[in-house]
Amino acid sequence: MTEPADNRLQARNDMAWAIAVGGIGAVLFAALLMFAWHFAATLFLLFAGMLLGVGLNAMAALLGRLTGLPHALRLAIVCLAMAGLLSGIVFLGGTTIAQQATVLSNTIKSQLGSVKEFLEQHGVDTSYLDFTNAAGEAKPDGTGVATTTTAPATSQSHGIPGAGALASSGGAIISQTLKVLLGTVSVVGNFFIVLFLGLAFAAQPSIYRAGLLFIAPAKYRAQATIIVDRIGETLERWLIAQIITMAAVFLVTWIGLAIIGIPSSFILGIQAGLLAFIPTVGAIIAGLIVVLASLASGWIAALSAFILFLGVHALESYVITPIVQRQALDIPPATLFAFQILLGVVFGIWGLALALPLMAIAKVMIDHFKAEDQAPAQVA
Repeated sequence: MTEPADNRLQARNDMAWAIAVGGIGAVLFAALLMFAWHFAATLFLLFAGMLLGVGLNAMAALLGRLTGLPHALRLAIVCLAMAGLLSGIVFLGGTTIAQQATVLSNTIKSQLGSVKEFLEQHGVDTSYLDFTNAAGEAKPDGTGVATTTTAPATSQSHGIPGAGALASSGGAIISQTLKVLLGTVSVVGNFFIVLFLGLAFAAQPSIYRAGLLFIAPAKYRAQATIIVDRIGETLERWLIAQIITMAAVFLVTWIGLAIIGIPSSFILGIQAGLLAFIPTVGAIIAGLIVVLASLASGWIAALSAFILFLGVHALESYVITPIVQRQALDIPPATLFAFQILLGVVFGIWGLALALPLMAIAKVMIDHFKAEDQAPAQVA
């Protein structure tokens, strides 16, 4: 008579253990989500460094197919070649890039002002589109925001600002200068962090791979090895294909805009090539910038630039991508676009830029577990 009682006690103990384990797992998962939310920028920065390391390792592997050099020497050759290419672009086109960037910035601002004026003339509220300084700039017709002053007449006649005005202006200048300096330091610091991480990952990939597999439980280490290797191969193929796509978009856009006669064609080609790293959304942003910058040269030039943009987008989507990425990724465009928008809204520019490699990693894992689930069913 004691066996049923023992069975019920064991069942209650098993249920209590399952509830406890489930509760702990839910708490740990929620804590992991909170950690990822608060430190998303840092995690994306680390992931970008890992991607750079994968890309450098992939190019070194391609060089290894042609030569029998050791990995360290091949990686050094790849890094020197990339540094030489970047230095050559800056040395030969640095002045051109700086001049065209200034011209492009002024052109974009001018065209945005024209668009705002056009919308205002047709009764569209554009109060949320403020392209001027808030400090009471004068309008083209000479009217501006009137500022009431109570300074003495002698100060107004001699043009000597008061102590309060000097303190306010000095504080504003210092604040803006600090913002620019901090922003520059942040961008440069992030660049060197990604560069250092990429070089570290690419220099000794086997060490980091072994460390990552060591974290996995011994029971699942074989599966983890298969998944990690497949993720690495997938990201390597995708990055090589993406570099080819970006170079092609840059060359076609630069040459096409130069033939049309659009100013700043070189810098527009650079931004189009860089934005090609972001599928779908990057092409749309690049096209808008190109068309907006071309409006300064007339409607014919803008229409020609728009046709060029459609041609480049078609070339990228239906020729280059199917050829160079047919073995890299196979993700439906609508799924990718929805995932990009989701990560872009939640995490900003980092989520938008790194949505595709993150989705590639998720797809590799899903395909692996799906294949494992289908294998026992086929055997049965």
